[in-house]
Amino acid sequence: MDWLRQLPIGQYVDGEGGWLRRLDPRLKFAWTLAFLLTPVLAGPGWRLGLVALLLVITVASGLPLRLWRRSLPGLLALSLCVGLLAALLPSSQERPLPLQRPPHELSVAPLPAGPRWLLLEAGPLRITRRSAELGVNTASLLFTVIHSANLLLVSTPAEELAWAISALLQPLARLGLPVDRLGFELLLALRFLPLAQEEFQNLLRSLATRAVNLRQLGWNGSLGLVLAVGERLLANVLLRAEQGAEALLARGGGWRAPRELRLPPQPAVWLDGAGCFVLLLLLALRLQFGSV
Repeated sequence: MDWLRQLPIGQYVDGEGGWLRRLDPRLKFAWTLAFLLTPVLAGPGWRLGLVALLLVITVASGLPLRLWRRSLPGLLALSLCVGLLAALLPSSQERPLPLQRPPHELSVAPLPAGPRWLLLEAGPLRITRRSAELGVNTASLLFTVIHSANLLLVSTPAEELAWAISALLQPLARLGLPVDRLGFELLLALRFLPLAQEEFQNLLRSLATRAVNLRQLGWNGSLGLVLAVGERLLANVLLRAEQGAEALLARGGGWRAPRELRLPPQPAVWLDGAGCFVLLLLLALRLQFGSV
């Protein structure tokens, strides 16, 4: 039942091996933003290229195999299922506009045969070029968003990530934005993420011990159960947060800037330079071939 501990999704795992751990956290955050923003208004070819690039980075990152051998196949299967569902769902059909002139007055030259619009038809299931493109975009976007963020969180300590975001937002401090306080709040939120997963696992364990059968409850009962579990999860997480804040204040603690909590960085100048060069190359390729 401790499957959340066996799948370190969104949790930093300490270790020394792997070049991905030694990258500057600001550079890793910029790479994550590139994976999140470059698919916008991009074609299916570019989205599939980002998925392939993420897979190559994961395999060659030097991270232990146990960190992604279970989560990666599951995420791939989920993305494929969502993409297939999006491709099989019926798409909206536009009604043809009425003719403005009589048909006998129109003389249209025959057009050359183009690619097939209907790709697959099996009974009620139809896959057109538009639905296939929608399925590819949905599956690739889901995989890119989740896996890029997971790689960032798995290979970057919470202190390093809070420091990186605070450093990138430092120009906004001149406008009066409390950058250091926001970074400390982000650090606390990342620290409470494992507690939220633990509370979710405890709620699932309580449902399993009570042998709840969703088929017998019906739609209304199942929806009520899901809402009750979500309400209890939110209440438990807020209670944990309140207890942590009270413990911090009882010990005379206060907020500190993320730069004061940052671990000593590991020098990897050539690695950061190579990462910046490849990132700029990726952005240049996006401008050139993003519509493919």
